[in-house]
Amino acid sequence: MKKFVAIGILVLIAVTFVGALYYLYQKSEEDPVVYQTEEPSEQTIIKKTVATGKIVPKEEVLIKPNISGIIDEIYIEAGDKIKQGDLIAKIRVIPNVSSLQSAKDNVATARINLDNEKKVYQRQKELYDKGVISANDYDAAEVSYQRSEQNYRSAQQNYEIVRTGTTSGIGSAANTLIRSTVEGMVLDVPVKTGNQVIESNNFNDGTTIATLADVNEMIFEGKVDESEVGKIKEDLPLEVTVGAIENKSFDAVLDYIAPKGVEENGAIQFEIKGTLNKADTTFIRAGLSANASIILAKATNVLAIKEALVQFDDETKKPYVEIMTGDQEFERREIELGVSDGINVEVTEGLKMGDKIKVWNQLKAPANIAQN
Repeated sequence: MKKFVAIGILVLIAVTFVGALYYLYQKSEEDPVVYQTEEPSEQTIIKKTVATGKIVPKEEVLIKPNISGIIDEIYIEAGDKIKQGDLIAKIRVIPNVSSLQSAKDNVATARINLDNEKKVYQRQKELYDKGVISANDYDAAEVSYQRSEQNYRSAQQNYEIVRTGTTSGIGSAANTLIRSTVEGMVLDVPVKTGNQVIESNNFNDGTTIATLADVNEMIFEGKVDESEVGKIKEDLPLEVTVGAIENKSFDAVLDYIAPKGVEENGAIQFEIKGTLNKADTTFIRAGLSANASIILAKATNVLAIKEALVQFDDETKKPYVEIMTGDQEFERREIELGVSDGINVEVTEGLKMGDKIKVWNQLKAPANIAQN
């Protein structure tokens, strides 16, 4: 029995020995693992976040009438450049029947009062000339007659205003002619000849006849997500790209961040505004969609490597890379990182130009190397 046990142990040892030899032989036949290397480079790294929005004028002026009526003529069209005081449109007043009749009755009443005061004044003048009444009585009659004349003229003017919208003697206050209040470009003319318009007053915004703006002062107006709003601040530089204008970007400055967010599609969005550089004379149409890259940090001409080359210590969490010291021999070197754009990262300490950094992806040696 002991003899069989001894034989079994010897066989097991022999099989194990042969298996080890075969495993070592297979390993010797495999291609060696080769690590590639990369060197640092000099780059400009920009850390940014992107906001979507559109280009709009900094200020838009809505031209509204101060009298209701029907558009009789329009003298401008969208795209025209006009100056302050230029004629925009002419309104034909359609009088209210009740107001017209009331104004007409006021004219008739004022005429009756005037005729009566004229007769009184003439009688008082005759008595004054004969020395029957005092100068005070005569002056009172004269003042009353003059007041009646003024009331009659006012009633006539009011009747003309109700009937036509204007009257003689009021100069630039005539309101049937609508003029521009500012200098700029006409962006929109939402009314046409024959359209009825409503005057602007305390109870009604009125009908917009034209929209004007200075197209030399444009801004980017967009929104950023709540996850990004904490990273930005006013006066940061923007790079604005307009979809309709290829191969060109516009410099701008972030000058407004909304203090309150608005929920859109389940996410909180914050409005931002940035003023475009006035030095750029490229014509940008109002309302064009645009994207703005908000520059959070920028490092110009610095030593940089790909972020994929950086490793982090499991315990200290400090970054490090492995530098080649010989043929497929590497040593660990801790580094200090700076600005990152998500692809490349600035290295402030630990590396110099020409260092060969280990690429962590393991590659098998080419076939010709293995055969040699």
